[in-house]
Amino acid sequence: MSTLNSYHQIFGDAVRATGAQSNTEMMRLLPIMTISMALLACVPALSFAEPKQRLIVLTDIEADPDDSQSLVRLLLYANQIDIEGIVATTSTHQKSRVAPESIHAIIDAYGRVQPQLLKHEPGFPKPARLKAVVRSGRQLYGMLGVGDGKDSPGSDAIIKALEKNDTRPLWVAVWGGANTLAQALYRIGRDRTPEQAAHLVSKLRVYTISDQDDSGIWMRTRFPELFYIVSPGGYGNGTWTGMHTIEPGFDSTEVSNDWIATNIQQGHGPLGAIYPDVSFSVEGDTPSFLSLIPNGLNAPEHPDWGGWGGRYELYTPALETTDPKGFTGNVPVLQEPRAIWTNAVDTYTPMVNSDYFRSVRAHDKVFTGYRTTIMRWRKDFQNDFAARMDWTTKPYKEANHPPVVKLGHSDRLTIKSGENFVMSAAGSSDPDGDSLSYLWFQYPEAGSYREPIKLGYAENHHTVSGQAPVVTKTETAHFIVKVVDKGRPALTRYRRVIVTLVPSAP
Repeated sequence: MSTLNSYHQIFGDAVRATGAQSNTEMMRLLPIMTISMALLACVPALSFAEPKQRLIVLTDIEADPDDSQSLVRLLLYANQIDIEGIVATTSTHQKSRVAPESIHAIIDAYGRVQPQLLKHEPGFPKPARLKAVVRSGRQLYGMLGVGDGKDSPGSDAIIKALEKNDTRPLWVAVWGGANTLAQALYRIGRDRTPEQAAHLVSKLRVYTISDQDDSGIWMRTRFPELFYIVSPGGYGNGTWTGMHTIEPGFDSTEVSNDWIATNIQQGHGPLGAIYPDVSFSVEGDTPSFLSLIPNGLNAPEHPDWGGWGGRYELYTPALETTDPKGFTGNVPVLQEPRAIWTNAVDTYTPMVNSDYFRSVRAHDKVFTGYRTTIMRWRKDFQNDFAARMDWTTKPYKEANHPPVVKLGHSDRLTIKSGENFVMSAAGSSDPDGDSLSYLWFQYPEAGSYREPIKLGYAENHHTVSGQAPVVTKTETAHFIVKVVDKGRPALTRYRRVIVTLVPSAP
């Protein structure tokens, strides 16, 4: 279809959305439905291909079964994330031992299903390649493992990955103690010139599941430019707790023990069988890589935009001297020396299914908090996990696969004050031929313009219209289209449209 015809289709959908019953009425509405200059420019829809993110995991596996749970899930996305290292480390809960053998056991289980996974998507690495990047850190706790003579295969692997000729950033997901990364940075700071060290540090992206040793605050102090996501303080203060928190009125079915047994553990081959029962909380480490999964919503370089792994803002958190948020594992909680990516608050009203008339309606309860930044996506990413676990045992035709979301325009629009605009995902499709449901919504916290912008017609239609508010300075507003198939389990993909609102010319 030509760009012009695509434009006419989108415009026609938008005008019909107003309820026009005749050509005359449509002409009358034409000025009202003026499309933004971004659409009038007839810019073709952008191709949508997200580069793989590079990842090294530091895990205190065997300190708690949830590390093993998270590793099972991670391997199901090994074709979409470049896993460059899995390092067994210590933590405050496991101070003098590391357990790389447990990493190898899970990779062995993955190896038995890897050929089956390739029937569903390409790119799943052979188990030998994953086993080749397993390393160990020092069997010492915290800063006792940092300094001269404290190098380890794990810290060496981080330095080697940073020095690789690869322009992509290197993510380090810290599921336990962080001292293996601290040792790598110690060596970089000691052995490289200031310019070389600054270059290597600039490539790092760190997401720590709380502080589980005393090396995190050292790194954030010693390397003030280090990109660092963390929730300081007690574990109750952790954004990651949105992975398993149970809120009254919020559907938590997908983190129940029964759901896990049915959809992950039982009847799902060797990888499901090795997924352990919950002892303390389910998959507390998983948010550290959820936002690296290419799903159309996640934007790893922009933690403040929000995604499956939560939403974070850059500021210096105040020290909670009484630590009202709970257990820290006896890790000292100190005043942060500078701004870090840390807890942000979302306000979220779930949409629930309706039996009659419009297929969805707003829930009668609103949820607000830092946990909400993860909870709001939980059903989506849990269903995604379940579908991929199905892939390990089912042929392609018996399993579900995610829809493909296609915008009819750029994902960046510039709109003047008071102008009308249209957004459309009418070209979306599903590889299994499933019917699709749509939901358009504004994500106020992700943009600079926080006031609600009403979308016209029905938010559950593939094409919606809106009117830009009057602004006196340039602002941004984020809109998300959520496309869900009707397969089992239902799978979701998204596209984000960032609308830049500009004042009208005087």
